[in-house]
Amino acid sequence: MVHVKRPGNAARTSKRALRRALVYLGIIAMALWAVFPFFWMILISLKERIFTYDPSVWIFTPTFESYISVFTQKSFGKYLLNSGIVAVCASALALLIGTIAAYGFSRFKFKRNALFLFILLSIRMVPSIAIVIPLFILARIIGVLDTHILLIVCYLLFNVPFTVWMMKGFFDDIPRELEEAAQVDGCTGLQSLWRVILPVAVPGLVATAIFCIISSWNEFVFALFLTSIKSVTTPTIVQTFLSVVGVAWGEMSAVGTVATLPVLLFAMIVQKHMIRGLSFGSVKG
Repeated sequence: MVHVKRPGNAARTSKRALRRALVYLGIIAMALWAVFPFFWMILISLKERIFTYDPSVWIFTPTFESYISVFTQKSFGKYLLNSGIVAVCASALALLIGTIAAYGFSRFKFKRNALFLFILLSIRMVPSIAIVIPLFILARIIGVLDTHILLIVCYLLFNVPFTVWMMKGFFDDIPRELEEAAQVDGCTGLQSLWRVILPVAVPGLVATAIFCIISSWNEFVFALFLTSIKSVTTPTIVQTFLSVVGVAWGEMSAVGTVATLPVLLFAMIVQKHMIRGLSFGSVKG
């Protein structure tokens, strides 16, 4: 028996192929739009100072003069260390506090549950500039101004509510039967959380940790107003390259490139867990 290919099928196939090609072109265009600023920043950081003001120069001999300058003259390594300490400590504490709180909100229904969650979300939405002055006065009275502890506590104000809301969604998608089975075997509530629930929620923990670290690493307002010498972080030193003489584009781009790499590398290392975390619970059997 001979099958004859109908013209309508061929037209539908060509339309489908054209639609797929347009989707791929759109994705490529969006990727280029997102990556080009980072590429341009790296390009400027590798130019000699005389070429940094000329965007038409694409072919040149790369130089690491800007990178050497920021590490030797600006003590950039110290600022990177400060950012790392504050970001890691704030994210770890936010995960510890927020995960336990999220588990409580997910598994135990109590009076005004939704109200407390809304209050947490409201704290997360408060602009940093609205509370930085009262925090500055309070920190000066207590004597913790320009310290790592102060920045960590300030970052917890925003990371803990975010962690609670993120992790509550993950815990809601984990069947309660897993905990009930663990408790039948003799586990307490905390033991079932530690041994059963958290291993299942690892993708969610990784995704939440990445967002907390990025938020803490890039935070500018608190670091600008609450630090001066000892605990200055990476984002605040960018302003030092602005002066009445001009803008040191090479050094500024070098700082931006180096400051972006740690978070980028961390996200690449845990990329598999992050993708699983972002899609966790989207497909239910």
